[in-house]
Amino acid sequence: MGLFILRRLGVMLLTALCLTFVVFFMTNLYPNLEKLAKTQGNFRMTESEVASFLEPRGYLQPLPVKYGEWLGVLPSMRTVTEDGTVLGRCILPGMSAEEAPKYCGILQGHWGWSTVFKKEVGSIVSQRLGLTGTLMLWVMILMVPSALIIGVLAGMKEGSGLDRSLSTVSITTTATPEYVSGVLFIAIFASSAVGLKWFKGTATKAMEEPTFENFFLPVLTIALYGMGYIARMTRASMAEVMTAQYIRTARLKGVSFPNIVMKHALRNALIAPFTVIMLQFPWLLNGVVIVETLFNYKGFGWTLVQAADNNDIELLLGVSVVSVFVVLVTQLISDIGYVYLNPRISVT
Repeated sequence: MGLFILRRLGVMLLTALCLTFVVFFMTNLYPNLEKLAKTQGNFRMTESEVASFLEPRGYLQPLPVKYGEWLGVLPSMRTVTEDGTVLGRCILPGMSAEEAPKYCGILQGHWGWSTVFKKEVGSIVSQRLGLTGTLMLWVMILMVPSALIIGVLAGMKEGSGLDRSLSTVSITTTATPEYVSGVLFIAIFASSAVGLKWFKGTATKAMEEPTFENFFLPVLTIALYGMGYIARMTRASMAEVMTAQYIRTARLKGVSFPNIVMKHALRNALIAPFTVIMLQFPWLLNGVVIVETLFNYKGFGWTLVQAADNNDIELLLGVSVVSVFVVLVTQLISDIGYVYLNPRISVT
């Protein structure tokens, strides 16, 4: 198992480098850099003025050099302007050249400076990630048990009326996008036009003080969409297990149906859904973009939209690093958990 984990960590590291390099390349295309220069200066800047803005700040260096500086394996470029101002990745507003470290990349914990929020990217990402983490926690608490119960009940008696009813509900929730269900929930439960003002249409106050009134609708909107997918996978896995030979043998021995389900079928039936549940974490992290924007909940997804809309390159890169890390870690946990749940899988 130890060798298996080491191999997976090696693959994770190589994958992370490849993915972050692709994102770095896309965000550092010249049209994006030109837009950044005009946003920070003025939109009537000429080509020479754009170049004079980008070159001292190191944006026109070769891509591998810029990527090495961003990672923190190469020293950051320093440029002294005519008025004596020192420019460089390590130079933050209010910092002198003597105070700035020579290496300042991701490996040193320096994520850059947000041109939109005027703050360090690391502090922005950690704050917004914490807000989305709270949202994800309550979504998983609502979504996973509900989906497993629906899937197990539907798969216990395949083809029954209960199975068809629960499967219809699961398919309906999965087929309804979050922006549709979210708008419907706001219109029905939070709008004065219908009259059922049970909840609030925005979750802005939930960032400081989450309550059932201002936090339940975004949680329900996300949970319903993912619930159907997990329930369908659990139902298919449970239906397959219930037709296995050892289940028939247990029935012939007179084992009660509840004991068959709980002691014999459930563990094997949860192998496939476990992988699906772990895949929900990266989906939740980046898939909440619509819901957070719709309910004005300023979490990780909302920050991603703001960074993309305003061409905030450093913030986009910071968000991408977190996204890649979450995806790779959940994949590793999923692989390890799959091996433990299914002893027939060999990792040698």
